[in-house]
Amino acid sequence: MNFTERVASLPEVRAVSRLELQGPRGQRENIENRPGSMGSVRIYAYLAGKYGQIDVDAAREGVELYAEHGEDARRHAGRHPNIDRLFAILAGGGTWRLCIVPETA
Repeated sequence: MNFTERVASLPEVRAVSRLELQGPRGQRENIENRPGSMGSVRIYAYLAGKYGQIDVDAAREGVELYAEHGEDARRHAGRHPNIDRLFAILAGGGTWRLCIVPETA
């Protein structure tokens, strides 16, 4: 399966503004729920729901879910920051916590 097919197989993410991530050293990053990053929102939300956090096991599955984009990220560091984060976790970069921020009315 390719990226689009894998993302479509995951539970839908509704009424989400963004994901807030906190790294092991207190660093904070966001993944906005907008065109270009909606697939990442869906993948990270799924992983956090399944694993409770983004740890090595979640990162391993996440890279698989990104399919062909994972290979592109390996060849072009910095092009896919949400995949790069998973590679860093796999390389011993610690565990990230995730908070889903709902849309406001």
